[in-house]
Amino acid sequence: MTTAEVAEYLRIKERTIYEMVARQTIPFSRVTGKLLFPRRLIDAWLEAQTELPAAGIGAAPPIYAGSNDPLLEWALRQSGGGLAVLARGSVQGLEDLAAGRAVLAGFHLIDPQTGEWNIAAARAHLPGTSHVLIHWARRVQGLILAPGNPLRIAGLKDAAERGLRFATRGAGAGSTRLLEMLLSREGLTMADLTIADLPTETHADLAALIETGMADLGLGLQAVAGHLGFLPLVADESFDLAMTRRDYFEPPIQTLLAFARTDGFARRAEYLGGYDLTDLGKVLWNG
Repeated sequence: MTTAEVAEYLRIKERTIYEMVARQTIPFSRVTGKLLFPRRLIDAWLEAQTELPAAGIGAAPPIYAGSNDPLLEWALRQSGGGLAVLARGSVQGLEDLAAGRAVLAGFHLIDPQTGEWNIAAARAHLPGTSHVLIHWARRVQGLILAPGNPLRIAGLKDAAERGLRFATRGAGAGSTRLLEMLLSREGLTMADLTIADLPTETHADLAALIETGMADLGLGLQAVAGHLGFLPLVADESFDLAMTRRDYFEPPIQTLLAFARTDGFARRAEYLGGYDLTDLGKVLWNG
């Protein structure tokens, strides 16, 4: 909806909508300088403002939704916290959390205007004032290549100009957003790339396309490169976790965070490579 349409929908003045956007108390998107309000998120935001009896409403299902991260998904399995994994990309994870379809969402979405990770996306997608953002890890992303880099790929622009085949993630994936930003710095867009046939669901799937010769390169995590070639491009990507303040204190998430402080977890991160766990657990934003 436009500003006028959402004002009519909520039966308030447009000026009030602009004030709410300035205070970031209403979900919104900014597309080419124009404010837009996804109706589904506005409805979720309205529900979040509802005053309920003391009994409250049903809890969200025990699901982790969002971006694929091999260290996090291993920790979710090993910690025994009881959360199932539904990794369908950063944007989808935020939408699932906002709609009450998941209890935890992981994402890595950079604001191309400020270079800030995740906070702007959390404010735009999560309704109401009940969510919190917790840091998980800094990660290294770069170009995953065939072992030994036989094509002598020097970077994004070189690969694009030579028409090499790119393995890609889905449209809502944080890695796709990051790739678009990196391409723009080179004066390129996704249309300038030769894309492999199908988008991949996970970083491991992307690496497998390259290992099997179905693609020449792709943007992915150092943690999944293994014996493949790897050219680092972003050394400090922030991967963070969002949840409601209530669920932060519940056993599934506290069990996960406790497991992330163990020696076994640290050894796993070191084995995978490309992780900086210095600030794991730090509160980044309290909506």
